[in-house]
Amino acid sequence: MWDLLIINPITNALLWLYDILGNNFILALTVFTIFTRILMLPLNLRQQRSMVKTQEIQPQIRAIQQKYKDNPQKMQEEFQKIGYNPAESLSGCLPMLATMPILFGLFQVLRLVLGSTPQTLFELTQRVYSGIDLTNLLPIESNFLWLNLGQPDPLYILPILVFVTMFVQTKFTSPSTPKKDDAAKNKKGGKEQADDPTAAMTQSMQYTMPIMFGFFSLSFQSGLSIYFVLSNLIGIAQGLYTRRIMEAEKEAMALAKERKAIGLNGGGIVAETEVPEPEPMPTIIENQSKSTQGSSRSQDQSKRKRRSAKR
Repeated sequence: MWDLLIINPITNALLWLYDILGNNFILALTVFTIFTRILMLPLNLRQQRSMVKTQEIQPQIRAIQQKYKDNPQKMQEEFQKIGYNPAESLSGCLPMLATMPILFGLFQVLRLVLGSTPQTLFELTQRVYSGIDLTNLLPIESNFLWLNLGQPDPLYILPILVFVTMFVQTKFTSPSTPKKDDAAKNKKGGKEQADDPTAAMTQSMQYTMPIMFGFFSLSFQSGLSIYFVLSNLIGIAQGLYTRRIMEAEKEAMALAKERKAIGLNGGGIVAETEVPEPEPMPTIIENQSKSTQGSSRSQDQSKRKRRSAKR
């Protein structure tokens, strides 16, 4: 099953690309790397969006953990209210786990394709599909610059490049942590990492994964190390592009909220604003009414006096 689903398809894909690209194995390996990264793109984007979302609601997560640390059921209910699933904290490993079959398969395929012993050549002929003619392809050109693609790098340049590119890739694909002052970091750094397993795991992977694969590259074939370097460079470009998209979406959402708050709502509906009613002035009205009543009374009294005088 392993040979049928992994080894044979990768072998024939590399040989087919090598044939149509002018017997250039580096170019064939580059196209194969781009194709595999495109296949993993939806999974990588989902992982990166999930990590950014978790980072944004991290203060709420810590508050819920501290408030309901003795009531796990209530804690899970509160997590569901804010849209957080603790199981998603493990999704950061999914892209790496999904690419592991390709890595192990490519390690074996390069040994077959670039091998020169009669045993490897015979095994290669047993795996090639009927549409590929090996007579026009063998022997595979395995030299590139100072490298033999079927052997480890004698100058240890590729392992260093694997470490550097993978470290930069993890920096760009991981969510940026909010800045805090040094005093708060020294005082609460350990406690926050203990309450935030996702951030602790992400920070740990930023260093352990590049060191581990850089060390493995010391014994990898140069072709496999070149695959790592190309894959990491594509991942860096993908991380930059995804960050820009997510920042643009965040700005658009903030602008929409701002417009809705001020009543523009995209220029269509104007929010109703309460106009304060003028305060009544009872004292002035009462004074005017009293003055008019007093004047009318005085006029009546003067008229009565005149009538009595005439009589």
